[in-house]
Amino acid sequence: MCRRFSMSAGIDEIGKYFEINRVMYFYKNRYNISPTQSVPVILHDQGERVLDEYRWGLVPYWGKDAVNADLSTVDQNPTYRKAVDLRRCVIPCNGFYYWRTVGKKSYAVRVVMPNNELFGVAGLYETWRNAKGEEMRTCTMLMTGANVFIREFEERMPAILSAESMETWLNPECKGFNNLQPLLRSYDGSMRIYPVTPLVANDNHDHHQCIEEMDLKLAWVKNL
Repeated sequence: MCRRFSMSAGIDEIGKYFEINRVMYFYKNRYNISPTQSVPVILHDQGERVLDEYRWGLVPYWGKDAVNADLSTVDQNPTYRKAVDLRRCVIPCNGFYYWRTVGKKSYAVRVVMPNNELFGVAGLYETWRNAKGEEMRTCTMLMTGANVFIREFEERMPAILSAESMETWLNPECKGFNNLQPLLRSYDGSMRIYPVTPLVANDNHDHHQCIEEMDLKLAWVKNL
């Protein structure tokens, strides 16, 4: 599963790339996002693309695939069935984090597009209320089969949308899992992988150092 990513681009760049019409919160760069933290999401609202902020991980937290929803089973899970038709979103990203293992050692890596371009991941969102009636807005990433770059780390990867697929995914008129499933293919373009600081494992470590390429001699952190 994808459990850590970055969205470290300025609001102007995001607005232009994703054709955002409205921004609903005070946006700031995020260099190290982990589950249960707030993440930027793009929604379709009254004919406009809106950038808002939701909690990453559907609640209840014990629900299966609360952070990542598996494409192969999402339509059979009652938690997601209505969301597939009614509550789709795009989660903007510019890098995923994984751990590369070599022998008995491992180090953190960041996976990005060749020129560090932005990209959008297909997501679903839900609004929940706790026992006090307080509203909690949550989201999850949809997963699909891993490409040749991500397969080193896991069998599944976030479903990266093309610009055309993103338009369809956010279109509320497009419904039905069978119509939407073809949009969620494994990304077949090139990706770049480079070592980063082991401090990305710390949820509180969220600054520019997380995305900087690190000398491999300094990146090793532990024995398995």
